[in-house]
Amino acid sequence: MEKYVIHGGKPLSGEVVIGGAKNAAVAILPATILAGGKCLIENLPCISDVMASLQILSELGAGIRMVTRNIYEIDTTNINSTEVSNELSRQMRASYYFLGALLGRFGSGQVAMPGGCNLGPRPIDQHLKAFTAFGAEDSVEYGQIRVKADHLVGSHVFFDTVSVGATMNAMLAAATAQGTTVLENVAREPHIVDLANFLNMMGADIHGAGTDVIKIHGVKQLHGCNYSIIPDQIEAGSYMVAAAITKGDVTLRNVTPKHLEPITAKLRAAGCEIEEFDDALRIRRTGNLHPLKVKTMPHPGFPTDMQPLMTTLLTLADGTSIVTEVIWENRFRYVDELLRMGANIQVDGQVAVIEGVKKLRPAPLRATDLRAGAAMVMAALSADGISEVDETIHIERGYENIVEKLQLLGADIRRVEAPRNAITRAI
Repeated sequence: MEKYVIHGGKPLSGEVVIGGAKNAAVAILPATILAGGKCLIENLPCISDVMASLQILSELGAGIRMVTRNIYEIDTTNINSTEVSNELSRQMRASYYFLGALLGRFGSGQVAMPGGCNLGPRPIDQHLKAFTAFGAEDSVEYGQIRVKADHLVGSHVFFDTVSVGATMNAMLAAATAQGTTVLENVAREPHIVDLANFLNMMGADIHGAGTDVIKIHGVKQLHGCNYSIIPDQIEAGSYMVAAAITKGDVTLRNVTPKHLEPITAKLRAAGCEIEEFDDALRIRRTGNLHPLKVKTMPHPGFPTDMQPLMTTLLTLADGTSIVTEVIWENRFRYVDELLRMGANIQVDGQVAVIEGVKKLRPAPLRATDLRAGAAMVMAALSADGISEVDETIHIERGYENIVEKLQLLGADIRRVEAPRNAITRAI
């Protein structure tokens, strides 16, 4: 059990290197099952969700060889199981991608109902809708999802809601299905495109990723390949907020500015200066923050994963901001932590009304989930004094070396051991 101790009130400056995209990695790793051979995956973020995915692959029978901290060779030739252990699959939401990959290669798969952050119900009905359209049967018993098919046949699937997970799982299952699959009303996020590119590198025939219609011509067999994962859009956005909230000047390396456009547009509107380069971006703030209206939307709208960070930034804006969350129903649970710091926020259902204050006060804080935890770190960096952030295990599910990277930018932050049975925050 660890916590972060942060002495805030200092502008951040310098350079930070952004790691590989978590949301791409947790789908690409299961996708290696379809290769039935060796894949070399580069730019893997060293985070707990990725480590859990690698452990699942190992338990299924894959050979895992670490080349460097961020490069792994994965040999799925001798996978001998189609059942993901309950303990591992419940650790993260993205474990359900193993269903599509196992179904695509072996015609069956079993995974526990997804875990991860408690942001509200995580229905898998759209995933199962696609699998059923391809000819699979499914059952849910004792918290286990089972899918099985004698053979998969391509089909036309129109998703009832835009779902990143269902889009990716359908792509995994359809890559080797007989015939042509057309997926409509699909998600368009950068990691959807990254998964499609990876599958195509393995020999798949997928077109339209990044639009709302994806066409997949099933192939008989895929093969191994070398692939480098795209930079993480949300990690980059988080450090952009860190620069903005501390009145800093930070350059981000290893980014794709095009993927950051929804975030960049809002930060510019809030008063930040942003320069874009080929694979880098510089953000600084010298003046006051302007209030905004923000509504989360599927890509290319404003990403829900950035909502807690943007809300935290807007607590310091000059005026009234309104943030509307339409993706996850429990995403405002962290607001109570900001109120402890003197923020003025009222939440009514899925809408938060934020009256800006001049500064946040240091306080003991809790990371209620991954992105809210990152937001608490940013809030603490802006507060003039010492704050503690507890339950940091959530944060390290999605941020590689966050403490070390912030230290390189001049932040006064350190990890300390948190007593297991002690109450480390004031009630």
